[in-house]
Amino acid sequence: MIFLFTDFGPAGPYLGQMEAILRRNAPGLDIVNLVSDAPAGDPRLASYLLAALAADFPEGSVFLCVVDPGVGGERLPVLLEADGRWFVGPDNGLLNTVAVRAERVAWQIITWRPERLSASFHGRDLFAPVAANIARRDFAQSVGAWLGPDLVGWPADIASIVYFDHYGNAITGWRYSHALDGKALLVNGQKICQARTFSDSAPGEPFWYCNSMRLIEIAVNMGRADNTLGLSLGQGFHFEEHA
Repeated sequence: MIFLFTDFGPAGPYLGQMEAILRRNAPGLDIVNLVSDAPAGDPRLASYLLAALAADFPEGSVFLCVVDPGVGGERLPVLLEADGRWFVGPDNGLLNTVAVRAERVAWQIITWRPERLSASFHGRDLFAPVAANIARRDFAQSVGAWLGPDLVGWPADIASIVYFDHYGNAITGWRYSHALDGKALLVNGQKICQARTFSDSAPGEPFWYCNSMRLIEIAVNMGRADNTLGLSLGQGFHFEEHA
């Protein structure tokens, strides 16, 4: 399967154009639009959402990843193999969290170029054909030199909000652990207690919990955390020892 992870948004022509290339070059393979509203133009924040999602898919999965504000510039097009999963995208930090969390990692520079390469849409012209090749296990004409990105100082977790879902819940880049149980989360000057799930809190009450991706999430029962708590993308938080 090929999974799409982009900041294109659900409307407009870009997803359709990219999917058309995938279906032309890898007919018969399943394509899943995993995320189309990743943090726009922010590969660093998007990388934590990508890493959390990708962990649930089996070895051999191919991820076509495009959050690429530097498209057409000096950033490199790369292929990352991490614990048996394949990631095609720009070398701009988008794939770094996957790499930092993986046990087995290998990077290669994508050397193949199409006859037509738009300066502003490498997702369609470069990354999609390469992802199709990788899904068909045809590596020969796609990749060249090995690459060793400098991941020193790249944190495996980040105490920041990386995504808001349709309901206004704030998904963070910090993975849940039992060591956090019973601690209060402080964000935007407000102290929030832990709950197991929405129904364990009163309507209108904010809480934090371990979401289905095993990330810390800030929510409001029957409400929107973004509006109620005045939250924004990239906003930081921290925990207190006792709630």
